[in-house]
Amino acid sequence: MSVIPFQPELRPALPTVFGAKDYREFRSILESADRILTTTGLESRLVSEKIAAIGEALSGRRKQRHYKTLQAALRYGILLAITGLSHRKLSCTVPDSALFQWFTHAASVDGVRPASKSTVERFEKMFSTEEITRLIHDINRAVADTAGARQLLYRETALHMDEIFADTTCVKANIHFPIDWVLLRDSARTLIKSILVIRKQGLKHRIGTPEKFLNQMNKLCMEMTHSRKKKDGAKARKRVFRRMKKLAKIIEGHARNYYSLLETHWEQTDWTELETQVVLDRISRILHQLPQAIHQAHERIIGERRVDNAEKILSLYEPDLHVIVRGKAGAEVEFGNGLYLAEQSEGLIVDWSFMQEQPPSDGKLALGSVRRLTAEYGTPASYTGDRGFDSSVNRVELESIGIFNAICPRSVSLLKEKLEDPDFCLLQKRRGSTEARIAIFKNAYLGKPLRSKGFKNRHLRIEWCILAHNLWKLARMAVQQREKLGQELAKTG
Repeated sequence: MSVIPFQPELRPALPTVFGAKDYREFRSILESADRILTTTGLESRLVSEKIAAIGEALSGRRKQRHYKTLQAALRYGILLAITGLSHRKLSCTVPDSALFQWFTHAASVDGVRPASKSTVERFEKMFSTEEITRLIHDINRAVADTAGARQLLYRETALHMDEIFADTTCVKANIHFPIDWVLLRDSARTLIKSILVIRKQGLKHRIGTPEKFLNQMNKLCMEMTHSRKKKDGAKARKRVFRRMKKLAKIIEGHARNYYSLLETHWEQTDWTELETQVVLDRISRILHQLPQAIHQAHERIIGERRVDNAEKILSLYEPDLHVIVRGKAGAEVEFGNGLYLAEQSEGLIVDWSFMQEQPPSDGKLALGSVRRLTAEYGTPASYTGDRGFDSSVNRVELESIGIFNAICPRSVSLLKEKLEDPDFCLLQKRRGSTEARIAIFKNAYLGKPLRSKGFKNRHLRIEWCILAHNLWKLARMAVQQREKLGQELAKTG
């Protein structure tokens, strides 16, 4: 492990707080999480390797500056996931919280140096998904060792990774409904705002007042919303949509004119070539999808025909979203990306997969997960899942590997046979907690909905949330075990 050749700065001690039980519990867990990161040396190793990867001959002062920045990035990323705060709110909360200052190393003897909103956002992207994945597995392996469990969790037995409980879910996207005429509203807003930005740079084309198009589109949206309540609602929707489609094409024409104007005369603006390209890409992305969006809305509203899921535009800004048929109460169909999670018996997430493409059936995910788990922790003793994971291939493969198959079978006769096995019944009973684990992870960590934009950023956010979840879980175990040992000592003393 690389060693940083400088003395870490001293952190001011946290103030003594009386009462406020909830705060004291939260603080104890955060202190324990800090202890896990530092005691294992994993934080130092991750940051040191990141500095070494820069590939430059850095002075001691520059190494120290890089180390402090990367350490703060790791701590802020964990806090973002634990608290569920936005970048802006966290940047405002850290200066006002002695606990958060202490955890992020923002406080020093001469004052507090918190990060701004933009810096917090940059912090979140400083580590790759691969680096965070490796850190998660390293922390899991640290407590799977008896010596590590004694040092970190104050317990004599290590955490076991041999019983695996798996399930899948849908990470819902932050999109607008319904996905027909609302796409025309979204396109109008993006194009008109881009036109306004270009006009502020002094490049103008005949258009009149651009804001009037937004006003007209908003009025049409309100008419479309209220047309459902009318007696001839279907005809009213069609009339409003025809006007909306005509307005969208007018806005499209103006956007093309301003695109050409900016592309030709961008040197007359205050923008760099890169900044200009950002605006051009924003316009071209909408113009490229607008004809299909109009066609999709026309088919659904005018033609009253269904559009195949493969041909649907769910969002003008998120191309990697899918229609996922869940078939559950209150969620027959969901829009987003599939997420596979596997936990061990005490609730640590040990394997996961966030899918960019249309997710396959659950049965096709099991064996890939077993291979990843074997590579990280050794061959598991059992694998448990619901009926969706059952298949003849999985049954044969798990048996050949020597893993106890606790997947609930689809066949009624086979299920009756399995129910005679007490081990199967016990594991299936424990599997119910996996449903709760997924609900906790989605609601308490990811948020409803996940607001990160772009698949790459959503994937990175999920990695941060898994790291924060496992770290919080282990820290809470350590706090509870330490309190238990303290009570036992008080009784014997």
